Amino acid sequence: MRVHEELTASGAVLSYQALTAFCRRHGLTEPPQQVAGQYQFSAGEELQHDTSPHEVEIAGKKCRAQTASAVLCYSRMLFFQCYATFQRFDCKIFLTEALRYFGGSPKQVMIDNTHVVVLRGTGREMVPVPEMAAFAERFGFAFVAHERGDANRSARVERPFWFIENNFLAGRTFSSWRDLNAQARQWCDRVNSTYKKHIRAVPRELFVLEQRHLKPLPVWIPEVYRLQQRAVDIEGYVALHSNRYSVPVAWVGHQVEVRETRDKIEIQLDARNIVTHERVPDQQFQRITLAAHRPPRGQGLKRNTPHPEEQAILQAAPEIAAYVAALKQHSRKLVVFALRQLLRMVREYPREPLLATVHEAARYGLYDLDRLERMILRRVQRDFFRLDGNVDE
Repeated sequence: MRVHEELTASGAVLSYQALTAFCRRHGLTEPPQQVAGQYQFSAGEELQHDTSPHEVEIAGKKCRAQTASAVLCYSRMLFFQCYATFQRFDCKIFLTEALRYFGGSPKQVMIDNTHVVVLRGTGREMVPVPEMAAFAERFGFAFVAHERGDANRSARVERPFWFIENNFLAGRTFSSWRDLNAQARQWCDRVNSTYKKHIRAVPRELFVLEQRHLKPLPVWIPEVYRLQQRAVDIEGYVALHSNRYSVPVAWVGHQVEVRETRDKIEIQLDARNIVTHERVPDQQFQRITLAAHRPPRGQGLKRNTPHPEEQAILQAAPEIAAYVAALKQHSRKLVVFALRQLLRMVREYPREPLLATVHEAARYGLYDLDRLERMILRRVQRDFFRLDGNVDE
């Protein structure tokens, strides 16, 4: 319209419709459309995987979910699951479930340059994370990524997200994440057995042919897990992803190994002491307590019960008992952290310089443990690293 105003102001005689017709005829309004093509895939050649955020209602509460989907490009067989988060741990769980659902592995898995799998590069230059490359090697496929901006390359998996959101998630409520994924699997079974107009076939019938070209799964598929190192807090719990899991009271103050799988949390103190919890899949700030970890009424930890660190200090150096008692009253740090730091110094530094420094600090009312450690180091100097001149080099 602005061009038409300038033309009429300069003396040109033409209508607005004539101007727009002239622009359309000479291709001045929009860039010319490009010829569209199609990607053809042979049986067992490729599986496309991607994720999309959706809103779901679980136990009466709306929450954000990451919908992970996988589609076999030849038969259009669909499989999807929903997760509270989607990290490498969740990605390996999903792909393991997807390959089990399909009963085999394709030659390659197409991804959308996601940082969950990609270490560096995009498209043909993409290099997967070694952890994910080893996972792919176990099942006999390779990760590939489409070029940046070429979203049509992964259209097989992009299209079903709208279908999932408006047909499966619409109007459904779920009691738990496990219930959601169980219903999703049942829904996939039903959808894969229905006729599709855009392919003029039933995915389940095409899958009968494609399954012959999939690579067989390993005889033994190890369970996906990740390990964490944690310390048991003073209340007898282990924190993981904002949730807290109970352990026996005797484990307070000890380092434990946490083994996280799809459904379980295994907390291990040693080979003979293992606690198993049901995994809470999202950050719910819950405290999960087993009945066996609740001490009988009247036999719980009392307020005057000394910390395990305090007991270890007094056992190793009973001469500093008065300083420990005063430290609990005057330390600026949390008591448990201050006791741990003092216990470390008792175990690491020579006894005589340590006791002399503690007595001096007690005389002047010094309870800053960082400064106390510097005073110990000045007393120790080179004596802590004694070199024997008679040792053969």
